Amino acid sequence: MADWGWIPAGSEAGEERVEDVLLLVSEVVTNACLHAGGPEEFVLRRGREGVRVEVADASSEPPRPRTPRSPALPGGHGLMVLDRLAGAWGYEVRGPGAAGKVVWLEVSLPSRP
Repeated sequence: MADWGWIPAGSEAGEERVEDVLLLVSEVVTNACLHAGGPEEFVLRRGREGVRVEVADASSEPPRPRTPRSPALPGGHGLMVLDRLAGAWGYEVRGPGAAGKVVWLEVSLPSRP
């Protein structure tokens, strides 16, 4: 992210955006570890409008929100975090010859002063 000019962000809003990306990466990797036997591939792509994160795992089970519970309780809030912080997110079934899925998310570029 430093090579792409995201760090240093240059503004408080930009710094928050970088923190959002780090939290989102942590969430999708943790979900792969807890629910899908661990990540098999991690891809971070820079695009014109922002960054795309992809985490592949061997499980064909789609991400599913848990039953709503108190925000004070730990765990079960990962997809809610994706909904709130990512510009877009979803999953795709992996292509021929590869079992499982890829969970992806997109985050827009940090704002510049």
